[in-house]
Amino acid sequence: MMKSGILSLLMTVGVFCHLSAQNSNADSLKGVLSQSKEDTAKVNILISLSKAYVNSSPEVALSYGKQAKKLADSLHFTVGAAYALKYIGIYYYNQAKGVETLDNWLQSLNLFRSVNDKLGISNMLNNIGSLYYNQADDVKALDYYLQSLKISESLGDKLRIATALQNIGNTYLRTKANHPKALGYLLRALPLSKELGNQDAIVTINTNLGEVYYSKWESDSSKASLDTALMYDRNALKASNNSEEVSTSFILNNIGKAYAAAKNFNLAIRYQKQSVELTRKLKANYYLGKSLLGLADTYRQAGDISSALATYKEGESYLKEAHAVEELKDTYDGLTKAYSSMGNDKKAFFYQTLYTNYKDSLFTIDREKKISSLQFDFDISKKQSEINLLTKDQALQELDLQKQKTTRNAFAVGFLLILIIAFVLYRGYRNKVKTNLILDKQKAQIENLMLNILPEEVAVELQEQGYATPRYYENVSVLFTDFKSFTRIADKMSAKDLIEELNQSFIAFDDIIERNDLEKIKTIGDAYMCAGGIPTEYENHTLNMVKAGLEMQQYIEQQNEKRRAMGEPLWELRIGIHVGPVVAGVVGKKKYAYDIWGNTVNIASRMESNGEPGRVNISSTTYESIRHHYNCTHRGKISAKNVGEIDMYFVDGIAV
Repeated sequence: MMKSGILSLLMTVGVFCHLSAQNSNADSLKGVLSQSKEDTAKVNILISLSKAYVNSSPEVALSYGKQAKKLADSLHFTVGAAYALKYIGIYYYNQAKGVETLDNWLQSLNLFRSVNDKLGISNMLNNIGSLYYNQADDVKALDYYLQSLKISESLGDKLRIATALQNIGNTYLRTKANHPKALGYLLRALPLSKELGNQDAIVTINTNLGEVYYSKWESDSSKASLDTALMYDRNALKASNNSEEVSTSFILNNIGKAYAAAKNFNLAIRYQKQSVELTRKLKANYYLGKSLLGLADTYRQAGDISSALATYKEGESYLKEAHAVEELKDTYDGLTKAYSSMGNDKKAFFYQTLYTNYKDSLFTIDREKKISSLQFDFDISKKQSEINLLTKDQALQELDLQKQKTTRNAFAVGFLLILIIAFVLYRGYRNKVKTNLILDKQKAQIENLMLNILPEEVAVELQEQGYATPRYYENVSVLFTDFKSFTRIADKMSAKDLIEELNQSFIAFDDIIERNDLEKIKTIGDAYMCAGGIPTEYENHTLNMVKAGLEMQQYIEQQNEKRRAMGEPLWELRIGIHVGPVVAGVVGKKKYAYDIWGNTVNIASRMESNGEPGRVNISSTTYESIRHHYNCTHRGKISAKNVGEIDMYFVDGIAV
């Protein structure tokens, strides 16, 4: 995951945007401050100064924030006090002081809530979520992010909606099992970030989407997943304008990984060398180590073991300097495999031992993070207790002490009651676990059913939003099949035998299109329809479609050989293919169906109806896409409504 995209703190001051353009810099603000009266305008100026210095001079920013808070309190200016606390909290956040940060931000949140300032509430919920994210408490982080999203959506504030969506997606991205959820939120954040022109967010979201699909490829080995990962990585690189920043090196390395997975090692090495050169130039040693690790892995996969060994060892020195335990573990794993492939068992064993040690270290670090999160919660509770004690008057404190004495006297009885309650809760918990297992199983069945009906991306969007947005695709291949004289065949067969034969053919067609990364659309009677290049756009879908069409004809011919031997009537299949733009989406309210529309669909149907049994009939547009890969025979023209005359070709076979 891109480090720059892990969290987004909203730094805007909303209510203070009335300050004029000439007062936008710190020096101008100081001049105005010296002439200001002790009123709310002065509070606003102090807060703007705190914001202006928050990165360049943190101590100065803290001083202005505290002055703003003190003055706002004396004026009973609640919103001003809330914003002052926000920037005081940002100072402590940048100092990595979690307890102090949360103390100030919770006070700020409560003040915003007291005056029902939804913009401020949404802002602080997001920032508190980012703090918990850094503490590795994903549950609390998501809770605050989701609250922020809900309020932002009610306000229609696109900046805060996009920020919350991105933060939620990045949080889900930390756990592989939650990658489908991460995908849904990141895909919602991307168009909003584009609309807002937020280039940093566009780069980060595209990079993280690339990681989601690369992870998916690691699970399913699907070419479509790898192509989609590459698409998002290229989009990220384009959005970054190849800027000389660490984030660009991260993207270049990811593109290299994807090309290496596709066995295109020359391109992979080219991109990863660019990543190495950029991090060297920036003197970003940690990222240089990561880039060298990626390049070394590619050398090893390509069989260049000597280059792999040299690159692993160079990267090792930088990663040791940065104490990068995760990357060192991967480095020693790579060295183990490299030496093993050379037959150098002694070296392989040495690095295998180091790999195991670092793997154990990662377990310890993960455990320490969890302990740190618990300690953070404990410190917050302790801090709150201290605040409570300081704010109580003497009489309340004495009453509290009296209650403590009474509590100690009743401890024995209370402990017994706790044991009884614990037993009841445990029994209830066991029943709840059983119920949840049943519900989880049913949920999995429903999700699998949806994936059988709809493409995965569409199914995820439908689950997350309750609807799927129709999309326009510029270049999609569409295939239709139809059995000649099917009615005559149907009259000679029993209903049971007819359906079995037809079902057997369609199951074979399903296997063929899945193997060729295509998408089944529907069957209509004895007709079968599929498409390529949707819902994920990728190159070469036309070649895959023609290949699938030839495989379908080959399957039918094999079945006909069996029918000839048994004296049964032959099934003759016509196939037509056309390429062009379509609109795709989900139709229906109770029984969902993914469908496509447009002239491209009509022309593909005409290609089928004007074809011949046993042949694959294609349009001139399709021919132009495949003519360097397949031998074809021109067979004349047909007239198509709203298009004119279209040339047709039979596909004869693969070009030699």
